[in-house]
Amino acid sequence: MTGPAVQTWLTDMDGVLVHEEHAIPGAADFLAALQSAGRPFLVLTNNSIYTARDLRARLLASGIDVPEKAIWTSAMATAQFLADQRPQGTAYVVGEAGLTTALHDVGYILTSRKPDYVVLGETRTYSFEQITQAIRLIEKGARFIATNPDVSGPSPEGILPATGSVAALISTATGRQPYYVGKPNPLMMRSALNRLDAHSESTVMIGDRMDTDVVSGLEAGLRTVLVLTGSTTPAQVEHFPYRPTAVMDSIADLVPLVATGGPIA
Repeated sequence: MTGPAVQTWLTDMDGVLVHEEHAIPGAADFLAALQSAGRPFLVLTNNSIYTARDLRARLLASGIDVPEKAIWTSAMATAQFLADQRPQGTAYVVGEAGLTTALHDVGYILTSRKPDYVVLGETRTYSFEQITQAIRLIEKGARFIATNPDVSGPSPEGILPATGSVAALISTATGRQPYYVGKPNPLMMRSALNRLDAHSESTVMIGDRMDTDVVSGLEAGLRTVLVLTGSTTPAQVEHFPYRPTAVMDSIADLVPLVATGGPIA
């Protein structure tokens, strides 16, 4: 990897550090190396269900120790975006604790009475009543925001509809498209860099998906590493009109490079 030495690391969670709540070999060693070398890092996830504290506990149960302050979710990025756009605003939320907590933390009031925004996140219990309320509020002028565009998510029984699918339902009913904050919007990368006071030129994004992790890192000016422990195969990489800076078998391959800052090839 050419360019300045790598000082800061961003990494996706699912498919990079864990797979179905089991640690991927090398993930714990990579994070331990970052902390030992004093390298700033954030674990990024489009999952808006859980708070950073919840996710830390879930990762710890998998044998991966990530400080709460080193977790950055699409819900947190969405809350930060809204706080910047309209400080101390109001929102009607369809989502779970990860999203409502993040909005409360930035000073938002959650209400169904003339909210500034309808904010859609992920939940395992989408309510037809809540979706109907969201549609009516958007029709009355509330701005439509969604945490991320993922259309489905995994479960032990099979796929589940996720934020993007429910957003499509609301958009069909209202004729209004949401603004998505999470990946692949590079805004999430920029907000992560700002949180760390880091520079794009010396930061690397690690992910397992070309259409979210790699493209958002690329558009934010970061170098990118695609790992093959998630949802992308080497053959699929060739289908995209853009390429990661490097393709590696797993995050374990990056452990020796943490202390030196590269090069990555």
